Amino acid sequence: MQITILAAGTRGDTQPYIALGKELMKHGNQVRLATFENYASFVQSHGLEFFPISGDVSQFTTSKNAKNARGADNPLKVLLSFSQLKNYVFTRQREFYDACQNTNLIIFHPGMPIGYFAAQQMKIPSVLATPFPMTPTREFPALIFYNSPRLGGSFNWMTHKIFEQIMWFPSSSAVKSFWKEKFGRIPDDFGCPFERQTTRNLPTILSCSDYVFPKPNDWPEGVHNTGYWFLDEEPDWKPPHDLVDFLKKGKPPVYFGFGSLGDPELADRTTEIVLEALKLSGQRGILATGWNSMSKRDRIPKDIFILESIPHSWLFPRMASVVHHGGAATTAAGFKAGVPTIIIPFSNDQFAWGRRAFELGVGPQPIPRKSLTAEKLAEAITKAYSPEIISNSMNLGQNIQSENGTSLAVKIILNSLV
Repeated sequence: MQITILAAGTRGDTQPYIALGKELMKHGNQVRLATFENYASFVQSHGLEFFPISGDVSQFTTSKNAKNARGADNPLKVLLSFSQLKNYVFTRQREFYDACQNTNLIIFHPGMPIGYFAAQQMKIPSVLATPFPMTPTREFPALIFYNSPRLGGSFNWMTHKIFEQIMWFPSSSAVKSFWKEKFGRIPDDFGCPFERQTTRNLPTILSCSDYVFPKPNDWPEGVHNTGYWFLDEEPDWKPPHDLVDFLKKGKPPVYFGFGSLGDPELADRTTEIVLEALKLSGQRGILATGWNSMSKRDRIPKDIFILESIPHSWLFPRMASVVHHGGAATTAAGFKAGVPTIIIPFSNDQFAWGRRAFELGVGPQPIPRKSLTAEKLAEAITKAYSPEIISNSMNLGQNIQSENGTSLAVKIILNSLV
């Protein structure tokens, strides 16, 4: 079959969909991945057909919309930040629709719901592929409400329905307007599509481990927690020699990285806090600056190594612990590595992953970025060296490594077509 995957976001957001596409190709399918144009070489290096969507995520990170998204630390702010994406989303509906031409199956990220309507128009199947739990359940609240007080099953269910509408909101008017322009009408049975992707033939697959969020008993049969979709390093990738030398010369360091959407206005101060926390805790460190989350320094202590980025799958197992913002993909990589996780949430679902790491016993209490100090960070680093957290982290890592999320996801996809 020809299969189209619609994905968008940062590099970490895109990686699981490349992994899924590669597994589909092993079964003889041709896979086209539609995402932002600055990821062309990344996608093509893994053998997938690339369909460019206009826009450069690295430029978006310095925009006003990105700044608002970074400050979205409660559900209302999340809604407001999503609403400001409407114009950005609108101009790309045609491109995502065009990516679906001459295909037999559409797999779409929840941020690209046009995939559902394109599939219905073309009379072909669709699969909702999500990096976070979003199907309503009474067992736990939606991720953007996860750090709120627990008010029972009915409240939990309601938070998921609200989250569905928040995810649908930026695209709803864009899909409607595009459809009117192209077809002279709105899509048949127009409305939030996520609740329709819950059957055997219209499934939802979730890139998450049952050891992190066990599948709720009240999910429909067509919703599947498959395990994470991890992407292997590129075959010819090799670590820098100076990094390998640094790792050999001392005890395992602590990793720090705050993602592609880090706040450039806080970069210098964040770096100062990290360096001071390492000094206070007496640990070595590796700092990943990303696009703008931390600043590069000309003069650094000999027990600190600074790099821009590196595959987490190679680096994290070599760390004493990992400190990061709590993005879904980075959190998954930390869990799999089997090392303690310290999360400094900035916005959105990052608070949920921070709380979940603490609940699982694989890290200390998360520290919101707004209240981060060198003293608090040093204390968290020290706590992460406790035997209990180290043991829990190793056990979780072994359990996640025993799963094969991409293989199960592809089996579910192919079975849905029978």
